[in-house]
Amino acid sequence: MSTSRDRVEDTYERQNDQRLDELHSKIRTLRGVTTDIHDDVERQNLILDDTGNNFTSFANSLTQSSRRAAHAFGLTSGGVKSWRVAMYVVGAFLGLWIMGKVWWWWSASGETAV
Repeated sequence: MSTSRDRVEDTYERQNDQRLDELHSKIRTLRGVTTDIHDDVERQNLILDDTGNNFTSFANSLTQSSRRAAHAFGLTSGGVKSWRVAMYVVGAFLGLWIMGKVWWWWSASGETAV
């Protein structure tokens, strides 16, 4: 009777060993998935940090540009006066108007000669 009991115990021992091997395989798989998730999270953190740095740099550039524009348009002390900017606009308009008249005169005089 001892031999049948030994066979049953051997069968149980093999089943336990097989299940233990399956469990080890699942643990290795789970460890691999966990490592992959960790690596992906680290990459995403680096991307987020880089994006944050880019936005900070952009905000600083925008702030500096705003200060320069305010200084150029005389909104701060020591900047260009607003009447000067208005005179530049009027001068540019007059210059374009005169150039248009000259071009029209020149094109009209060329048509009569032909």
